[in-house]
Amino acid sequence: MTTVHDLRRVDGEAFRQLLDRNAIWKRMVTVGDRLPIQPLYEVDLGPIHLDRLLDTGPLVLVFIRYAGSAWCEDLLRSYATDLEPALTDLGAHLIAVSPQAPGRLAALKHRDELPFLVAADPRHVLIDALRIGFTSPGADKPLGTGRSVLPFASTIVVDRAGLVRFAEVRPNWLDPLPAARVAEAVRALGVASTAPSPTGGRR
Repeated sequence: MTTVHDLRRVDGEAFRQLLDRNAIWKRMVTVGDRLPIQPLYEVDLGPIHLDRLLDTGPLVLVFIRYAGSAWCEDLLRSYATDLEPALTDLGAHLIAVSPQAPGRLAALKHRDELPFLVAADPRHVLIDALRIGFTSPGADKPLGTGRSVLPFASTIVVDRAGLVRFAEVRPNWLDPLPAARVAEAVRALGVASTAPSPTGGRR
């Protein structure tokens, strides 16, 4: 597990050099990997299983730090407007994933009326499996889990066969991945637009 004290001011090139020095860049999730099937806790639905969601459509996993992070909250609000409608038409599921305690994430989802799945990975099992986590001293306080592991700013597109078809890992949340690029990656899968929501009906 990499320890990074503050990524807010790390630019892209410095980020790559940092990962190279820590010998983790090549171990991070990449295109062609199979998605680790780890259960997550959706703040409204309870435990969700990624393999079951894949039965009804591809997945877009967006990893954030926690509720209370202005950058992450801004990203989710923008994706609610600019990305979720496009993914709905493509039959894909958008899931925001954080290692924060579910109750704290639920407050964010409900306050901003986010129309997609918001899921907790409080023991950072999926984050570790994808090799996108780092130890951030002091993160245990906002996370509320007694742990200090945060994910890098990561977006992953997984096709219905469970294969990673797009993976973008960025140094911080100040330069978010544009919604259009995510939608383009899903559109490239050639998915149909009729996949049902996990809660019934179309999303």
